[in-house]
Amino acid sequence: MSSVDEALARAEELLVRLNERREELERLAEADDVDGEAAVDVIAELAELARHIEAELTRARTIADANG
Repeated sequence: MSSVDEALARAEELLVRLNERREELERLAEADDVDGEAAVDVIAELAELARHIEAELTRARTIADANG
C-alpha cells in the first residue's frame, strides 16, 4: 500500500468515526431532555475529527503531487 493510499485509508477511518459522532449528536438533539454539555463535547469531537481528516487528505495530496 502506498503512502497516498495509507493517508486516504486513515481519512476514511476518521470519516467513519466522524459519522458515528454526528449520529450521536443527532440523537442528543432529538432527545426530550437535551444535554447541552454532552452536545458541546460531541461538537468539539466532530471539529477535531474534521481537522484530522483534512490533515490526512492534505498529506495524501502532497505525496501524490510529489510523486508526479
